[in-house]
Amino acid sequence: MNTFTYQNSRLHAEGTALQDIAQEVGTPFYCYSANFIRERYQKFENAFKDAGLKATICYSVKANSNQAVLAVLSSLGCGADIVSGGELQRALKAGIEPRKIVFSGVGKTYEELSEAIEADIQQINVESDAELIMVSEMAKKRGKTARVSIRVNPGVSATTHEKVATGNKDHKFGIFWKRDVAEIFDHIKQLPNIEVTGMSAHIGSQITNLDEFRAAFQRIGEEVEELRRDGHTVTHLDLGGGLGICYRGTETPITPEDFAAMVKETVGHLDCELMFEPGRYIVGNAGVLVSEVVVVKEEPDRPIFVVLDAAMNDLARPSLYNAYHDIKPLDQPNKKTSYLQNVDFVGPICETGDTFTTYRYNQDGRKVHEYRTTPAYDGGELVAIMSAGAYGAVMSGTYNTRSLIPEVMVDDDKWAVIRPRETVQQLIEKDQVPAWL
Repeated sequence: MNTFTYQNSRLHAEGTALQDIAQEVGTPFYCYSANFIRERYQKFENAFKDAGLKATICYSVKANSNQAVLAVLSSLGCGADIVSGGELQRALKAGIEPRKIVFSGVGKTYEELSEAIEADIQQINVESDAELIMVSEMAKKRGKTARVSIRVNPGVSATTHEKVATGNKDHKFGIFWKRDVAEIFDHIKQLPNIEVTGMSAHIGSQITNLDEFRAAFQRIGEEVEELRRDGHTVTHLDLGGGLGICYRGTETPITPEDFAAMVKETVGHLDCELMFEPGRYIVGNAGVLVSEVVVVKEEPDRPIFVVLDAAMNDLARPSLYNAYHDIKPLDQPNKKTSYLQNVDFVGPICETGDTFTTYRYNQDGRKVHEYRTTPAYDGGELVAIMSAGAYGAVMSGTYNTRSLIPEVMVDDDKWAVIRPRETVQQLIEKDQVPAWL
């Protein structure tokens, strides 16, 4: 599904022109397509149904946690993968069933564990021996039984950005697979108020190599068989998420159909109830960040700087991950359009890293920018930063006293603001000056 298309020479989100939204809400703003989210979820879910596998899809809330996004997914019967108490509250408020919620992460607090146990969620993915004891203590204190899954770090290095790989032995996540997992399951039997249901694993994000998933799942499958030989019951497998998407248009993402076939090949014979945690796959290309060109800065022997009113505090991925995002004008170029070369799209923040272009390393090992060729701008034009539906608004901040920007959802020819723009006055009023000053 191609949600963002030119219609009558204007870039639309489904049936709504982005210029029309900009006229009413101002820039910058995020815009999401409800139908794209529905289509991606259903495609992922249907791949497992067609493969004959029983699977629960638990959307990774950290990718985009807006209540409207969660409501769309909740209406389809989707579950949630959460990594904080705040995300638990968001999921529950959106109507997601507690028995379709899994809680991951290495630093769950006593308070967060207590909330999860009280809500009777499907499972807590435990990542250390110390956390097992914490879960047992909180469950006993509340007079409840907590369902847990042991997160295993399979020692598989995913081909992705180093900051979003999670399955290597040097990463903080999970219990390393070379440990005696049976010993951990034996330990659980000695702890009160805990029921172990299975194992979980997640090797990273934006992965486009199916063999890396296959290697991880084969190891997990071997662990399950070993545990069963030792007399342990394993009924659930949470195999995480991580499927990559197209940012440049040159990537070859894994299809849900190929992914499901590989899952069936590696762990299908175990007859476990499966869970998956897609996030970026569902919402990444469902959103754009619309921004206005403030000024174009041209000088001899320098790149051309197209300065936008959006900045790194609105979309951190290019600065944080050296991530590529295509940038399109909202007015469709034509044969008479003139172009600029060696363009760096930047924001107004007082940081050199406030850029929406990327860098690479040349043969000498020096870092060089990957500049863009783009239609010529004078100032006042609108552009869309593409593929911004995942890890965009959720990672935004207020650096340089810049207010959080609005989020909008489009559904066919309808649209609504789903998070209003914060004013600078609202931002300042959150500060409290001590009485002695």
